[in-house]
Amino acid sequence: MKVKIKSERLKDLVYFIVGCMVFSFGVISIIEPNEISPGGFTGIATVFNYWWGLPVGVTVFVLNIPLLILQYTNFGGSFVIKTAAATFILSMSLSVAEAVLPLFRLDGILAAVFGGLLTGFGLSLVLLRGATTGGADAVAKLINKRYTQIGVGRIIMLTDLVVIALSVIAYGNLESALYSVVTIYVSSRVIDAVLYGADKGKMVYIITNKQDEVSSAIYSALNRGVTKIDAVGGYTGERRVLLLCAVRIHEVGSVLRSVADADAAAFTVVAEVGQIIGEGFRKNI
Repeated sequence: MKVKIKSERLKDLVYFIVGCMVFSFGVISIIEPNEISPGGFTGIATVFNYWWGLPVGVTVFVLNIPLLILQYTNFGGSFVIKTAAATFILSMSLSVAEAVLPLFRLDGILAAVFGGLLTGFGLSLVLLRGATTGGADAVAKLINKRYTQIGVGRIIMLTDLVVIALSVIAYGNLESALYSVVTIYVSSRVIDAVLYGADKGKMVYIITNKQDEVSSAIYSALNRGVTKIDAVGGYTGERRVLLLCAVRIHEVGSVLRSVADADAAAFTVVAEVGQIIGEGFRKNI
């Protein structure tokens, strides 16, 4: 058990370091030199750097200290410890990046898109290990705990809008705000793709009287197993079998053909699945 815990902690550390390095490269080398805000506390730090020359890494860490204390008081547990570790690593990574990385002046849209790609991918590695880098996420969780009627996503969005408005004041042009919106959008899409996109799939629900034939047909065609559940028709009261089969998106057509060949009268529903973890799909990180 102790060996497994140490292995998980080491994996956390590797993901945090790599993720923070990629994020820092995106912020320091691409986003900041092109006067774009990445949103959150990092966005505030880049504005402070533009105004007063304050180091981005140190500013991010200082801004997060009171939030980490509040989170520990309100939530406690390993989540806050992981977030504190990730925040510290991010601050160090940003500081090192400021000292050694080159700055790239790019076309605005290129900077916004590639900056969003890098920051989104970097943050997703941290999120994969059950932590955040503090900032807007921490603010959202704290506000949501007290005002549960306000969604976390909405709070994060409002926080980013405030930071974008601050960047307009700092950089003195509307284009910076528009590019910032692009960066934040691209970053969020990349995070979704890394966390869920690679393992998106479909759940196929099949109501049939020929469960054995249908199950065999699906297994023969795709090497996918099915789960059998006893079901009762709400209107007829008839007892039938509901088959569940999780598949990747490109496998849906083969499943439907297999079902039709085995039982043309089967009732089939195909539903979207955000993420599938387990044998034949992605393993837990």
